[in-house]
Amino acid sequence: MIYTCTIAPSIDYTVYLSEFDSGKLNRTNDVHYYPGGKGINVSRVLKRLGVSNKALGFAGGFTGHYIEEYLTNEGVETDFIETTEITRINVKIKSESETELNGPGPALTVDQLSALTKKVRDMNEGDWFVLAGSLPNEIGPDYFLELATICQAKNIHFVLDTSGPMLKSILTAPVFLVKPNQHELGELFSVDITNLTEVYHYARKLVDSGTEHVVVSMGGDGAMLVTKDRALIAKAPQGTVVNTVGAGDSLVSGFIASYAATGDAAQAFRFGVASGSATAFRSDLCRKEDVETLLDQIEVHPFEEKDVTG
Repeated sequence: MIYTCTIAPSIDYTVYLSEFDSGKLNRTNDVHYYPGGKGINVSRVLKRLGVSNKALGFAGGFTGHYIEEYLTNEGVETDFIETTEITRINVKIKSESETELNGPGPALTVDQLSALTKKVRDMNEGDWFVLAGSLPNEIGPDYFLELATICQAKNIHFVLDTSGPMLKSILTAPVFLVKPNQHELGELFSVDITNLTEVYHYARKLVDSGTEHVVVSMGGDGAMLVTKDRALIAKAPQGTVVNTVGAGDSLVSGFIASYAATGDAAQAFRFGVASGSATAFRSDLCRKEDVETLLDQIEVHPFEEKDVTG
């Protein structure tokens, strides 16, 4: 089974209007409500790719119930831990420019965190645990390191997609897959990464420290996969970028869906890049047919430093 985990999910309330005047009454042209959170996005895309999975995390109140109902209607199993707090609502105002108002995540108790730990302990060898999205500093890295250690001991594929100091702390434990973007990879090492050689160099450092697969997303420049014995570059397909929200989550979903079926990292990388691009070219998360349409356009080739450095 593939389990995704979103510590601080949300309802993303997205409003569209031609002009936004701060401090005045604004009337919207269109509104949408979506369950938000990187782990939830991974679950939704996996299901669209035909892969069963279960969404874990913390949810409460009428907003939490809405998220569970929404996912259930899409065929995604849920097993959220109930909180006494109402799950947050994030407001996205899309006008001449984009304005976001993100609510705070839940304050979690020791018992609630212990309940998640138990769920991970009850997973089976060969399962996947995808920890994605922002991780509250109030919890501390030791808790997430414990989850990683449990996964290692039980041979569970531990996938990590977060950023900032928490990412750096957790990567001291073995991780099956991590997907930073180019900027996030630079943040890990306090450097500004400007070229492919530097992407490879710092991704290799993560592999050498125990991460099995590092996928670095580079927007329109494609992505790079680095493992112990290979480095691959995927060129992004041509298309009009409509929406970047969820593109990285879709890349993770595509990689997992393909690897779980084939065990082939190169094939999974190609499918992941196609999935991320398919979402970027849509106003919503990608569908399986969107990904399959793009697959033939994804060019993957070995990366060699001499090709860049001469």
